[in-house]
Amino acid sequence: MARNRRLILSSPSEVWRLLSDGHRYGEWVTGTQQVLAADPHWPEVGARLKVRIGAGPMTLDDTCVVRICEPLNRLELEAKAAPFGAARIAMNLLPWGGNTLFTLDWHPLRGPGTRMHGLPVDYIVSVRNGMMLTKLARIAVREHAAGA
Repeated sequence: MARNRRLILSSPSEVWRLLSDGHRYGEWVTGTQQVLAADPHWPEVGARLKVRIGAGPMTLDDTCVVRICEPLNRLELEAKAAPFGAARIAMNLLPWGGNTLFTLDWHPLRGPGTRMHGLPVDYIVSVRNGMMLTKLARIAVREHAAGA
């Protein structure tokens, strides 16, 4: 399991607005080359987000399915990327003054990732997730400043 936390200098409602727009995931999810499709009812339970992930010519299509949605507080996704299996991605937003303490928790569910779980895989995933939270925080702060 890889767990990252980040204090985002924006309110939970501002951060949630970014999470609830499936078409914007490519802006902050590291490794996403393109959002191929987002269900119009994203992020309701069962909604799907189809993305192309990879680097350069090495790509694969991934599907994320919403498993838990508690608006403004919690969003849990199951990311499926054949042939690598699936992972659980849990995002929690905690009000911290006027800001948001954001926790991202990643855990493999099925496939080869479950056998490679632990160091160094968790370290690599943790670094990637840290990069994602930095991007998410920058976007949220920029939009907060624009709205102020």
